[in-house]
Amino acid sequence: MDTTPTPVVAATVELGIDTRLTLLAAGLIFLLALGLGVWKYRQMATSESHFAHPYVDIAHRASLLYSFATLLIAAFVELSSWPTWVNLTAAGVLVIFFLAAIGSYIVHGALKDTTNQFEHPSSALHVGMVALIVGEMGGFAVLLAGFVAGQFGG
Repeated sequence: MDTTPTPVVAATVELGIDTRLTLLAAGLIFLLALGLGVWKYRQMATSESHFAHPYVDIAHRASLLYSFATLLIAAFVELSSWPTWVNLTAAGVLVIFFLAAIGSYIVHGALKDTTNQFEHPSSALHVGMVALIVGEMGGFAVLLAGFVAGQFGG
């Protein structure tokens, strides 16, 4: 009886550059979320109320959610039948808007200038929200269509 252990061979998966970059973005956003969690903890530990500023809390939670949303986007990028540049552009638009949202929450948390950015909205805020809606929904619709075309098309 041979007792020699069978060597374990690791399978490698070849991911496209669009998928690799999207996964990298997901990891970096998750790392940002962890850092924001430290900021949130520090505020909770040092404030009289033991709460962080609402926008510090929002920045932390949003970045956690956006990191996993970006991971989901990477799956659609990988399974899309569109060319790499289309997938990368669509994913990039989503990630840019995710980061812009997180960035605005960080600014409000750092400045402690408001607890509700819609309390006194500017026209720039409304334009930004429309751009965010179109960019995020449009970017994901492109990836979803590429997935459907690649996985259910002929």
